[in-house]
Amino acid sequence: MQGQSVRPLSARLFTRLTHIWFLLARPMTLGVRGLVLDDSGRVMLVKHTYAPGWQLPGGGVEVGETFEMALKRELAEEANVVVDGPPILHGLFLNRPISRRDHVAVYVVRRFRVTGERAPDREIVEARFFPVAALPSDTTRGTRSRLEEALEGAALSTIW
Repeated sequence: MQGQSVRPLSARLFTRLTHIWFLLARPMTLGVRGLVLDDSGRVMLVKHTYAPGWQLPGGGVEVGETFEMALKRELAEEANVVVDGPPILHGLFLNRPISRRDHVAVYVVRRFRVTGERAPDREIVEARFFPVAALPSDTTRGTRSRLEEALEGAALSTIW
């Protein structure tokens, strides 16, 4: 076995077990959020069953999906929003201190339509548009930050 290193069975077993543990402990490490803005200055926010406060719609990126594919799926599932034009990448943000997703891609969506084709996902309590100048008091800090940055035209922070 020239040119190949041979690791003992115990090292290979340890590597395999830690890899399995990693996959089970951190099954989703990428997320996506949509900053859906309409022409009248309103933003789409959702309330999840498992987290307090209003936040941008979005969720995890599934295996085999691009960020844009996940964004379109999540917006349709959570808020009956169909993206009609290309979303604009606002930024990729470190998210680990807030949730299990290490990084979240945030997109600005300005060309869309809202359909009533199906009931929102079971994890959504409510989805609706709010005037940017009058967000609910329980809007999450991360949502407020991403919205302010997008309206200023800059992605400044790295912590969701």
